[in-house]
Amino acid sequence: MLASHCLMAQIAADCTNAIPICSNTPVNSGTVGYGIDDFNGAAMSGCLEQTVTGFIESNSAWYRFRTGAAGELGFNIGFDTSEDWDFALYRASDCGSLGDPVRCNFFDNQDQEAYMGVGEDPTGSPNTFLYEDWLQVQPGEDYYLLINNFSNSNSGFSIQFSGNIFVTNPFDALDCAIVNNLLGSPIAACDNQNVILDATMPDVVSYTWYMDTGSGFQTIVGETGPTLQALVSALYRVEVITISMNNVISDVQVGFSSAPTTSPVADEIGCSDIGVFDLSLKDAEALGTQDPNEVVVTYHSTMADATAGSNPLQTQYPVNIGSETIFVRTSSVQNPDCFDASEQFNLNIVATAVLSFPDEVFICEASSGILIGETSPDAQFAYSWDTGENNPSIMVTQAGDYTLTATNSQTGQIDCISIRTVTVIVSETPEITEVLVDGLQQNNRVEVITNISGNLEFQLDGGAFQTSNIFNNVAPGAHIVTVNDLGGCGMDTENIVVVGFPKFFTPNGDGANDLWQIIGISTLSNPVVHVFDRYGKLIKQLNQSSLGWDGTFNGTALPSSDYWFKLSYTDASGQTVQAKFINNHFSLRR
Repeated sequence: MLASHCLMAQIAADCTNAIPICSNTPVNSGTVGYGIDDFNGAAMSGCLEQTVTGFIESNSAWYRFRTGAAGELGFNIGFDTSEDWDFALYRASDCGSLGDPVRCNFFDNQDQEAYMGVGEDPTGSPNTFLYEDWLQVQPGEDYYLLINNFSNSNSGFSIQFSGNIFVTNPFDALDCAIVNNLLGSPIAACDNQNVILDATMPDVVSYTWYMDTGSGFQTIVGETGPTLQALVSALYRVEVITISMNNVISDVQVGFSSAPTTSPVADEIGCSDIGVFDLSLKDAEALGTQDPNEVVVTYHSTMADATAGSNPLQTQYPVNIGSETIFVRTSSVQNPDCFDASEQFNLNIVATAVLSFPDEVFICEASSGILIGETSPDAQFAYSWDTGENNPSIMVTQAGDYTLTATNSQTGQIDCISIRTVTVIVSETPEITEVLVDGLQQNNRVEVITNISGNLEFQLDGGAFQTSNIFNNVAPGAHIVTVNDLGGCGMDTENIVVVGFPKFFTPNGDGANDLWQIIGISTLSNPVVHVFDRYGKLIKQLNQSSLGWDGTFNGTALPSSDYWFKLSYTDASGQTVQAKFINNHFSLRR
């Protein structure tokens, strides 16, 4: 809740003349110069620094107030966005002992904000640097408030008090006893309210009423009674002549602010996938022809909140599926108590389908097809595929991209559309076509070659599957390799033998490479190696106890040429098998 404010002609440039304000005091003023130096030549006071004048003040206005309740207190100082204003708040009972300010703001206004103060920006801006934390007060505390115009561009300012003490104590949050006046404290009113000034006293001889609208006091002709209805913003004066000649002259400031009128606001409809609705888009409708610099628009979830001006909705309003009523409040910048909360609009959010089915699927080449799309459809949505089919899900047998569109249609209002594409990949059954062994060592590298590439995983000797087709540190001997298609299109398993052999040998009796042999067959059961010439003639048979082949046949040295071999062994089932995937070609060199 904000305390009221309106035009106030008084300006006090010095602390000693600080203008007293209370719960119903209107404050809307400006500054002209700084009077005397209230800080006695000091370079700083809290966050305030010396200005171009050489003093802390440049164009200053001083106010004082006393708290009448306990709780949270703040205030908003409104001004033109092109101007730079600063403030400092002191908890002190006189100007001679101000001490350090309890709240202070010296930031420039490069972001062109419209408010500064203590508490929260009334526009809901969360990023402003021009606000200090709420003040927690107790009854009877005295404060001095300095407002200083730093930019020397001065079109005036307004003050609106805020905080929960104005909710718990709407009439005495600030103590009006510091304003002693027959006509009472200054009055802020809306232009649709009746304001009656009452100067009733005993033993009165006569009443004379005056009004000053800016050019001096003028007698209000015909008004001689104890009360006066104030019709315009002005400084009013009454002169009371009593029988005892204890005459009284009393002034009171009355300020009227225009009460805004909220224009009709159209209902809105949107799709749930927008996430948030920007309420500020409705401001122009609510304002109509009114000046947005003079009228603030806020939105609320209940009529009670709109009437009280509390709990405004955030501008980027998160939407919920369904219809809800948003209540609109327009209030005067000059006096937030002048408001209109007569309009509302419905925000209808239509559900947009959430399509979460897989966007990539695999089918096997021998498959009869796969079902793709939405398997748990919602009856409120219409489904259509780019294939021309109108079902939530369809059966496909060929590779390609398939696009589903789900539409929630509100006839004549809106179509909420969601689109998702499924990529169908046809997988062949994998086969092991080659196994490459980097041998002749205790720990070997084995690479599995397959007929296809893609979504495959590989296994060695029943271990964990891996995405790489290369196994390192493989010991010599018999092993089992497996390839599996992750799309469910089968697997292939092969028994392999990891052995090593030289690609060539030179049986010339020099003691180097004189024998050709296979390394690692000792790990096999009953291994036998058959060596052939290029015509398929059996030249030599070796077993695990053989030292190797010396390049002779029946004691005769064979010529330099290429030779082939085959390796067989007994497997775990007792069967004699021939090792696969062994590069069985080597050279004899002389």
